[in-house]
Amino acid sequence: MTLAFAAFTRRGEDLARRLAQQFGGSVTRIDKENPLSVWTAQQFSEKEGLVFVGAVGIAVRAIAPHLRHKTTDPAVVAVDEGGRFAIPLVSGHLGGANALAQAIAAHLGAIPVITTATDGRGLFAVDSWANAQGCLVKEPERIKWVSSKVLDGKQIQLRCPWPISGEKPDEVSLTEEEACDAAVTLYQEENTALHLLPKALTLGVGCRKGTSQAALENAYAALLAEQNFAPEAFVQAASIDLKANEPGLLAFCTAHSWELKTYSAEELSKLPGDFTHSPFVAQITGVDNVCERAAVRASGGHLIQKKWKGTGVTFAVALAPVHFDWRW
Repeated sequence: MTLAFAAFTRRGEDLARRLAQQFGGSVTRIDKENPLSVWTAQQFSEKEGLVFVGAVGIAVRAIAPHLRHKTTDPAVVAVDEGGRFAIPLVSGHLGGANALAQAIAAHLGAIPVITTATDGRGLFAVDSWANAQGCLVKEPERIKWVSSKVLDGKQIQLRCPWPISGEKPDEVSLTEEEACDAAVTLYQEENTALHLLPKALTLGVGCRKGTSQAALENAYAALLAEQNFAPEAFVQAASIDLKANEPGLLAFCTAHSWELKTYSAEELSKLPGDFTHSPFVAQITGVDNVCERAAVRASGGHLIQKKWKGTGVTFAVALAPVHFDWRW
């Protein structure tokens, strides 16, 4: 987590520097040269976590104009300058503010003041667990329905196609049924479950020279519609280095906030595995397949969608290794 610490007194600054040394991050002494409003606006948009070493009221007033949604707001924690309390203010679960406050408290020997109901009662918090597993919560508005069931003393039904290490919480019952309270999935599902999407898919891309962004977008939409992949599960794209500077491909990746990873024909050729062979592609690029090999190479995992053909475009999808654990 990228952090920024704000302090208002010399004592607070000393504490902030101790914390920054332990957890990493920048430290700013708020004064006339460094106004709080300017610091907050900049750090709120850039950092994953903000720590105010000072009064809770100051922190609340500072962040209020910038709050948008718990899925996008950074974790915000207030720590009193005496180092006695660490208080998460926003993004406790999805943003990791609760975990950050607990880590700070453990380091200082302080008291973490956790006010979220599930944590306060030591119960399973589905959004906190999902965040720790590297999953995106697709419908954050549904969290409250799952958590309210836990708070009412009922078990929630969780569907997960992968094994989960550790001892299962009493509040959770695993199921393979589509009808459930929460589901870990890579696919678009039309049901009322809270969907938790592992950010683990790589899109392998093969395309002709000069392929436009529009052509790639159309092909990608067709792939999603046909194979039902959840677009939120994709994290990057991959191709051969011959495509590293293709304007249409670069614009396509930028539009989806993906990094484009590229590899030489030699590197792709050495990759072991069962890949779709194309003499034409081998003649043009020097390797028998681009999209499948690039997807596997970038993901470090395995193919879950072999070569898929669009108009002037080929796609493949690879899944990175995923691990789930009840101990988070």
